Amino acid sequence: MESRDLGRSGLRVPVVGMGTWKTFDVRGATAEGRARGVVDAALAAGASLLDSSPMYGEAERVLGEALAGRRERALVATKVWTPSAAEGRRQAERALRFFGGSVDLYQVHNLVNWQEQLAMLEGLRDAGKVRTIGATHYSASAFPELRRVMETGRITAIQIPYNPHEREVEREILPLAAELGLGVVVMRPFGEGALMRRVPADAALAPLRPFGVTTWGQALLKWILSDPRCSVAIPATSRPERMAENAAAGNPPWFGPEERALVARLAGA
Repeated sequence: MESRDLGRSGLRVPVVGMGTWKTFDVRGATAEGRARGVVDAALAAGASLLDSSPMYGEAERVLGEALAGRRERALVATKVWTPSAAEGRRQAERALRFFGGSVDLYQVHNLVNWQEQLAMLEGLRDAGKVRTIGATHYSASAFPELRRVMETGRITAIQIPYNPHEREVEREILPLAAELGLGVVVMRPFGEGALMRRVPADAALAPLRPFGVTTWGQALLKWILSDPRCSVAIPATSRPERMAENAAAGNPPWFGPEERALVARLAGA
């Protein structure tokens, strides 16, 4: 699978990784064993950037346990998410325990109290416990504030939603990220599942087969990754076979304007 630089961080990441929202918020040996199987598939396919958050319930703990004995094979991204400076420190302490004492990409989730949380993360970076720092937001209404954070020069990556139905980032956020040399992690590549509810017929996808696309999910991922400003997409799944399928979209050749327009039309955008 191809990899790209995560902005100025010096971190090289696969173009397809994995999110853990909903899918890793589980308890019990059976459910946690299934989660480990998804991690097995992700690592086997080279989708080694694994993203989590304390907002996702049990996901950080479950991911950390799934990585036991092989933490060095993964690039862990997680987040701090609280208006409290003290709770932010506690969240970071827990995450560092879960992930073997280090986090590769630590993000301020939804920009909550970003001024204090960013200072805390900078301290962890200076102590060698965090490799690079980012910020996230899911809502276009917060993009002006995200822009301000990007312009501080204190982060090297952002995480934003991007898919054929959510293209607001094309107006200012993606151009600014390119200008500043920031990495871009793409959440919600399938529109939280909305884009998978009406799957185009195989015949409609035929023009995309020369690009290695055999499924609608791969078409959506390659639509994102064909924009060189995007570093990595992080679809979530609870199925190992789907993880392998997603990862296969991380190989060139990439779509040109005509193929991207076709995917947008098929998505009803």
